Amino acid sequence: MHEKRKKLQTMRALILVGGYGTRLRPLTLSRPKPLVEFANKPILLHQIEALVQTNVTEVILAVSYRAQQMEEELVHEAKKLGVRLIFSHEPEPLGTAGPLALAREYLCASDDPFFVLNSDIICEFPFKQLLEFHENHGKEGTIVVTKVEEPSKYGVVVYEEDGKIQNFVEKPQEFISNKINAGMYILNPSVLNRIELKPTSIEKEVFPNMAQDGELYALELPGFWMDVGQPKDFLTGMSMYLTSLRQKHPEQLHSGPGIVGNVLIDPTAIIGKDCRIGPNVTIGPGATLADGCCIKRSTILKAAVIKEHAWLDGCIVGWRSVVGRWVRMEGTTVLGEDVIVKDELYINGGQVLPHKSISTSVPEPQIIM
Repeated sequence: MHEKRKKLQTMRALILVGGYGTRLRPLTLSRPKPLVEFANKPILLHQIEALVQTNVTEVILAVSYRAQQMEEELVHEAKKLGVRLIFSHEPEPLGTAGPLALAREYLCASDDPFFVLNSDIICEFPFKQLLEFHENHGKEGTIVVTKVEEPSKYGVVVYEEDGKIQNFVEKPQEFISNKINAGMYILNPSVLNRIELKPTSIEKEVFPNMAQDGELYALELPGFWMDVGQPKDFLTGMSMYLTSLRQKHPEQLHSGPGIVGNVLIDPTAIIGKDCRIGPNVTIGPGATLADGCCIKRSTILKAAVIKEHAWLDGCIVGWRSVVGRWVRMEGTTVLGEDVIVKDELYINGGQVLPHKSISTSVPEPQIIM
């Protein structure tokens, strides 16, 4: 028992935060994607907090750009959580495996396995279960898989009853399996012998070889899973997350007159009277909703202002943006930071770049520059 406890003390994790976040523009023009708030908390913090609960004490962030902003904002949070953050800078984008080779000195500092995850994933992170399962089968790696409705859009994972992976099939045309790679792994340091320091894909180049050698296992994820790297999925993931919050921590959700379904409201937000909010809404710190607003399936970020009788469905409203009176916005409309939408306009699927002022309606989905 003592030996096992000692083992847990050097747990490490590497989070792949390299990308430019182009799919989540216009929000990522203002902030690196891992810092965009998902359910009122930077996406990355959801993962770091879950790792800390599994006794991870060092988190390596594989970054390729805008690392300084991440360091400034996260160092304080990391200190509170008691975890050491290490920034591993890629001089050029290294794919999903190269960053492991770059961080070799940290990952090989002990014989313990380490976690690897993509930074866009939101789920009920099963890290304790993953560690136990991995130690029990004793092989080189374990990947978490999740069930999807349409496997033909993804690469699927084919594995035996005990979890041993046989192979991977990219975008299968006929049904083979509905389990896909969920972007979370636990690997032994020996895996690094398979990876060179160059742009490499862990999914396409490293895992198939491990599976061929009988060294890779799959663990099925219970509960929900979403890659929240683009606006439509961000809103779907938020709805799933709030549903899970309702089951696990209902006290965190808001209730009261005009609140419908699962709604998360920061205590510093100001809500006017006769508003109808929900289902599936997150309202950030310092946001202001004037009287008579109707908001559903939307995220309102920090310090945004929604004026009287505005109606929003399926929207992300960026930091400090202002939505005018009697505005109607829908169809996955995303306002970047500090956007002004004038009164009485209709916006359908608009993606509005930061610091713009909109004075005419946008009836068809488009990017407004």
